[in-house]
Amino acid sequence: MDPRMCRKISSSESLPDVDNEEFEVSNIIAPQESEDNFLLEGSPEPQTVTWLDDDQIDDLNLDQTNLFFHRVDSADIIYRSKKKKCKLVGKYVMGDILGEGSYGKVKEMLDSETLCRRAVKILKKRKLRRIPNGEQNVQREIQLLRILRHKNVIELVDVMYNDEKQKMYLVMEFCVGVLQDMLESSPGKKFPQHQAHEYFTQLLDGLEYLHGQGVVHKDIKPGNLLLTLDQTLKITDFGVAEALDMFSPQDTCYTGQGSPAFQPPEIANGAETFSGTKVDIWSSGVTLYNMTTGRYPYEGDNVYRLLEAIGRAEPLPPPTCVGSSLSALLGHMLKRDPDLRPSVQQIRRHDWVRSIPPLVPGERIVQPRSRRSDESHSSTVIPYLVERHYVSAQEYFTERDLRHELGGGGSGSLSTAELSEGESAQGKRRWHSSCGRLPSCRLT
Repeated sequence: MDPRMCRKISSSESLPDVDNEEFEVSNIIAPQESEDNFLLEGSPEPQTVTWLDDDQIDDLNLDQTNLFFHRVDSADIIYRSKKKKCKLVGKYVMGDILGEGSYGKVKEMLDSETLCRRAVKILKKRKLRRIPNGEQNVQREIQLLRILRHKNVIELVDVMYNDEKQKMYLVMEFCVGVLQDMLESSPGKKFPQHQAHEYFTQLLDGLEYLHGQGVVHKDIKPGNLLLTLDQTLKITDFGVAEALDMFSPQDTCYTGQGSPAFQPPEIANGAETFSGTKVDIWSSGVTLYNMTTGRYPYEGDNVYRLLEAIGRAEPLPPPTCVGSSLSALLGHMLKRDPDLRPSVQQIRRHDWVRSIPPLVPGERIVQPRSRRSDESHSSTVIPYLVERHYVSAQEYFTERDLRHELGGGGSGSLSTAELSEGESAQGKRRWHSSCGRLPSCRLT
């Protein structure tokens, strides 16, 4: 029992017989002066309590209403709009987050001089040190992107360092979609062959350029293929890429750090050396397989079983619906023996690559999927500029306002997604109302 609930007993008193006595412990209301004092453990001064029975508690006339919650209509709950604080890094105005990976966040930026939309990869050195070969991979990526210039390879625009915050900013071309996100949101998690053909031929253009420059990517997959506003494919993420010796006739590589599902059998079996270009051919074949079937040629419950299947088993045959021409191409690119895999030039001469597959009736082109659920891909920097230069007229709003904004009249409370959507709609309305005050928005 808590010592504060016991009265001090003198040595002359005897304890009552617990078998014959009943005890009732009263509530402690407030300490006050009393002869029955006791010491709390660790307390330098004696503490006092007063014991009250039920009648004495009733005489206090306590406000019983404080023990209950008052009912509040959800429409009367007031929310406050999240202010968008305008932030500049060098000459760039920061926008919203576009994505987040193991190395850091990716945000949208606006070049204040050229007014070009950019994407910036924000890397923290403290986080890179916790990733195996993290700092080395980033430095390798920077060195490679500085010398690569091709329409199907992501362009590195600028590199900035903040020594005080231990941050690194890699400013790159702005892209609106990732092939992996598009696949996940498409029916059957695959593309129509007409659309997959367009992306695959652009991938071949980028690979042919990279291999001509003596660079092997070693991590080709839909998650590393981006799309611009004009549907141009961009190969990105050169963290595990490798520049070959320009004076060596071989394309020998010694390390493979790519994604397990896209690794060839030679790496899965632990080969110490392997052909770098044939690794890119294999991973490109797995990418094409995934884009056209929604599946992978090898599957496993975990990484170890997956690598075991890649190293020992034959790939799953593609469904018959893909057609004999594409099945033949996939089988050729996914040969277990690297020497039997075709080169980029040989793939270009394949019948499926040379002829564009027609769009089958009922199929629909999958559009780039923005993680911000914005179909028009509008710039996320504009609200920050509006908040910076024009004071928001409506900072507080209720659920009733949001329902009116969303066009609904239900009485139920809104979900988190609906609240976010309503707040975004209010922000767009404030932007359009203030846009007329910008000189560039006025009609002439």
